[in-house]
Amino acid sequence: MKATQQLHDLGQSLWLDNITRDMLDNGTLKRYIDDLSVTGLTSNPTIFDHAMTHGHAYDNDMAKLLSSGLSTEDAFFEMAIADLRRAADLFAPIHQRTATVDGWVSLEVSPLLAYDAKTTVQVAKALHQKADRRNLFIKIPGTPEGRTAIEEAIFAGVSVNVTLLFNREHYLGAADAYMKGLERRVQAGLSPDVRSVASLFVSRWDKATMDKVTANLRDKLGPAIGAQAYKAYRDVLESDRWQRLANVGARAQRLLFASTGTKDPKASDVLYIGALAAPNTVDTMPEETLLAFGEHGSVGKPVPRDGGDCEQTLSAFTKAGVDLAKLGADLQSEGASSFDDSWKDLLSSIENKSKALK
Repeated sequence: MKATQQLHDLGQSLWLDNITRDMLDNGTLKRYIDDLSVTGLTSNPTIFDHAMTHGHAYDNDMAKLLSSGLSTEDAFFEMAIADLRRAADLFAPIHQRTATVDGWVSLEVSPLLAYDAKTTVQVAKALHQKADRRNLFIKIPGTPEGRTAIEEAIFAGVSVNVTLLFNREHYLGAADAYMKGLERRVQAGLSPDVRSVASLFVSRWDKATMDKVTANLRDKLGPAIGAQAYKAYRDVLESDRWQRLANVGARAQRLLFASTGTKDPKASDVLYIGALAAPNTVDTMPEETLLAFGEHGSVGKPVPRDGGDCEQTLSAFTKAGVDLAKLGADLQSEGASSFDDSWKDLLSSIENKSKALK
């Protein structure tokens, strides 16, 4: 049995962190679903930038959309939504079979709106309606300002993938925003069955510290942060507050492990997949990581309910001089800036390519 199937059988969903039109056209995504137990998909501006500007799959649509008078951003969303609708349809049988727990795809709002809650909600609602797929998440950053947008989007019935979470506190903020949105729906007499995932980025912790700690701590921080968040996630699901929502029909906001590609050239290429095998969670993987895990990965013991020895590991990093709270805040801020840059690069690349096509 392939390691990907074993991980799926453990209760963790395997999602692909990639999408291209070629992948849809040539059957690659369907093959990953059939052969590697992939049950969902995530996307981001960098992924679309590479897909749209390397190769020719989007050339005709790009030329037509931009010549029709659409802005570059609107043209991008037209092309991205077309792809994600096709992916959502491929995952629709899984979505139905799992009672809508799995089989999701994700589309990101403009990262430039990360600190503008009102506009984020407006755009999230418009994109969700335009995509017209029940198994599509709108990605909203879990910044302090983003939490307001998350709550409002959930209240409006928009399914949300909360992104840019880096530690337990960020996760708890996202969970609180999700539950507030659901509680408002219950008070308004609306169904609380609005789905969400909370995406915790793990590998960037180790990238930030690999040259600042001794060899015995190298590549240990990301898995420890993930295990700590997993304990918090399980605690939330067992809380009285969540149980009250579950009793009226709410479904859990699942914890999702993101940024799972190994950044350390000296480490295993499937480091985070094996380290963060956890029931009732999601792991979204870059394509090369998914293929590597399917080829030579292995599933060991799952992350313990109590996080195992994560607190001892985190304490060791603190003793080594790493300010975990500050680093978590810095990683979120840097991540938001990086997403801004990727978004600008994406729009610039589309503009440049459209000029070349003319």
